[in-house]
Amino acid sequence: MTVEQIQQFLDRETVPQGKIIRFEMKKRNPVRGLIVKGKDYNELKEKNFWRIVTQTHLVEYSKTQNINLAKIFSGTDFAKLSLVSNKAED
Repeated sequence: MTVEQIQQFLDRETVPQGKIIRFEMKKRNPVRGLIVKGKDYNELKEKNFWRIVTQTHLVEYSKTQNINLAKIFSGTDFAKLSLVSNKAED
């Protein structure tokens, strides 16, 4: 996906309480989590990189706001974004 496509999704969809984003990937299993805005958000976004806190680290991140819990993903690897509930995947 392009930066514009991802930004359109983020502008259009507000992530309500209890929901997270499902990142369908082109060459690997889907990832669930949230895009976080660190100090380098705009710099990463220009290069189509996104800092994502995965579902497994969300509880700890919400308590500590530790940006080191996030991983950086390339937007070109995304095939589709959608909102899903924040519970274990079926």
